[in-house]
Amino acid sequence: MVSLVRRDGPDLSARQLAVFLTCYLQEEGHTVRGLASELNVSKPAITRALDRLGELDLARRKVDPLDRRSVLVQRTLKGAAYLREIRSIMGEAAPAARKEASEERAPRAGRRAA
Repeated sequence: MVSLVRRDGPDLSARQLAVFLTCYLQEEGHTVRGLASELNVSKPAITRALDRLGELDLARRKVDPLDRRSVLVQRTLKGAAYLREIRSIMGEAAPAARKEASEERAPRAGRRAA
């Protein structure tokens, strides 16, 4: 997470990142109403998060042609590139996190044996 904040590029709040990741990691189509329900937040909160994602061209909204009351959330090329960047950063961080976790467990295991 620190790497995401320190690098140049979009700086998303936790809620914005949750909306972004939900849209990009789950295959089904997403609506404002559906995201609000899934993330257990209000529709206005989702709208504000999507406003920011739209400003950054990470997602866009489109009126559902089959139900004009519903707003669909669409992925963008820039959003897909951002997801690849997140995956790369997390992939680089994973070995260090595993090492740190095993080092934290090692002293405890030694104490149990004593």
